[in-house]
Amino acid sequence: MALQETEDHKLFRETVRKFVEDEMVPRAREFDTANRIDKSLFVKMGDLGMLGLRYDPAYGGAGLDWSFTKVMFEEFGRSDNAGATLGVSVHTDMATPSLATFGDDDLKKKYLVPSIKGEMVGAIAVTEPDAGSDVSAIKTRAVRDGDDWVINGSKIYITNAANADWLCLLAVTDPEAGYNGFSQIIVPTSSPGVDCDLLDKIGLWGSDTGQFFFEDVRVPVANTIGEVGRGFQQQMMQFQDERMVACVTLIASSLHLWEETKKWTDQRILFGKPLSKMQNTQFKMADMWMQIAIAKEFIDACVEQLVQGKDATEKITMAKIHCCRVATSVADECVQLHGGFGFMKESMAGRAFVDTRVGTIGGGSEETMLHYLAKHLGF
Repeated sequence: MALQETEDHKLFRETVRKFVEDEMVPRAREFDTANRIDKSLFVKMGDLGMLGLRYDPAYGGAGLDWSFTKVMFEEFGRSDNAGATLGVSVHTDMATPSLATFGDDDLKKKYLVPSIKGEMVGAIAVTEPDAGSDVSAIKTRAVRDGDDWVINGSKIYITNAANADWLCLLAVTDPEAGYNGFSQIIVPTSSPGVDCDLLDKIGLWGSDTGQFFFEDVRVPVANTIGEVGRGFQQQMMQFQDERMVACVTLIASSLHLWEETKKWTDQRILFGKPLSKMQNTQFKMADMWMQIAIAKEFIDACVEQLVQGKDATEKITMAKIHCCRVATSVADECVQLHGGFGFMKESMAGRAFVDTRVGTIGGGSEETMLHYLAKHLGF
């Protein structure tokens, strides 16, 4: 059954669209130059109730379902500001889901409530220099000492690194327990022993990405999200939100790029006629439209399962693979259709070309997604 957009969805879409047009589109270059979002953006989103859409109203959330998250990131995907959009999505759908689902009351009051208000910014700290898609290979250790965890190790490619007030850190708490030896721990970035170096990316310029180092960092054991030893399983669940948001954002961005490229081909005169009148252009545009439409239908199917409370892991895995492939392909074709201008930083196509490339790497690489899918199919 296809998702139906209700009047509430339409009203919410209008609110998000106005926010994007007023606060994000005009400031895209500012964020690019600063390599981060202005933290005031989170406060404004908090005031509009956009940072805790699916979370319990008791902690300031809106208590809505996944269809509203889809609406929000469709609009963010059209902002031509992929870096800032990534920073927001890390906060809303990568750092806070485990806290909202598994955190105890005290932890939610201390970190989730201000995060929903936009007064605190969260980041997810899983990837390490020697452990990316293979999450089980992480080495950062948290050793219990009385009522504290003592943390040593490092994390890399952490989005929101400069803005983050706290990290949802995955650490090894029992090296002998295999997949039951990991825990998710909230680590305030102001803690003594936490250090951060910012990294320079080829795309997503409007987001701050860095490497964290932890040297004898002490945080209370009470900062553990959920049960000690269940961090790996909780993180796998949290990844589903991340992947779904990535699919929605990438395809919304691809559709927006397709629309702008169509305008370009209508205006660009080549050999005495518009580029859009050439059969090669028409075939390329039709093929991209078809791929985007298929991806949108797949996304709707995933969100429908999430709204119904069903396990959508298999569908989300396939969607992550397909949507990232579509987004990178569309960006590549649109650069080609824009010609030399497509290679300029000011070009939407050029920005999309470098911004979408990380899609097949982040949040579980394409190869990892195919590995999961193959296992599900019995290989």
